[in-house]
Amino acid sequence: MIGFGTASPSIAGTKEALLEAIKVGYRHFDTAKIYGSEKPLGEAITEALKLGLIASRDELFITSKLWCTDNFPHLVLPAIHKTLQSLNLKYLDLYLVQWPVAMKHGDWDYPFPEEAITSFDLKGVWQAMEECQKQGLTKFIGVSNFNCHKLENLLSFATIPPSVNQVELNPTWQQKKLRELCEKEGIIVTACSPLGSVGSFWGSNKVMENELLKQIGEAHGKSVAQVSLRWLYELGVTIVVKSYNKERMKQNLEIFDWSLTKDDYEKIDEIKQTKTFNLGPKIWNEED
Repeated sequence: MIGFGTASPSIAGTKEALLEAIKVGYRHFDTAKIYGSEKPLGEAITEALKLGLIASRDELFITSKLWCTDNFPHLVLPAIHKTLQSLNLKYLDLYLVQWPVAMKHGDWDYPFPEEAITSFDLKGVWQAMEECQKQGLTKFIGVSNFNCHKLENLLSFATIPPSVNQVELNPTWQQKKLRELCEKEGIIVTACSPLGSVGSFWGSNKVMENELLKQIGEAHGKSVAQVSLRWLYELGVTIVVKSYNKERMKQNLEIFDWSLTKDDYEKIDEIKQTKTFNLGPKIWNEED
């Protein structure tokens, strides 16, 4: 239910943080080529096995993602092989198309300029993703950052429908319409940026400094982070949360022995909705 995120402006200390996360109890780890964290995650898994923190790799659920510059039919299989090599693994549990856009090769800064964007063959890419699953390179395939329109387009031709759609989801960006579509289609929603991704490439303080969430937390004797994560858990979505602080790692798992009230839900429904992160111009043509 709760995955450990590895997106960070710096990979320094990532391996050590991942080992600590395994010790604390995390078993679901979320990485991506663009994060630069595949190699340290692989090293942490190897060391965890040596230390006896886990009995086998099968105890872990590992997610990685296809980056936009590899979003071409002929590059999908080479990309997943490179990811597996970086992780030193034989298979992934989940492989996601990270964004519904293809980009030319190059070092592009956020937000990506219009000239970086090129034609995206979603059908061809998805066929290659299905081949990854058929070959046993990943147990499941899915998408990330797909809104309703793009998800419906994918479902119109997919032979293997996406198992997961990982999207920005938190009390300040609740994605109600998208969640309804995913529930209807049997697609698991994974919430990334559940706390606003403070300190990351694209983060903001809008979740952690929200006054309504602070009030709810005070009433329960819980932190804003715990309130936000409990709210997501009660929605029935899975969560990817990141903190390299040992104490906060533990706190982020302490959400299963209490519940929100009807009044809490009414307050959360009042929160102003704003999206935090966009890759750049002309990627989204409509609201979710």
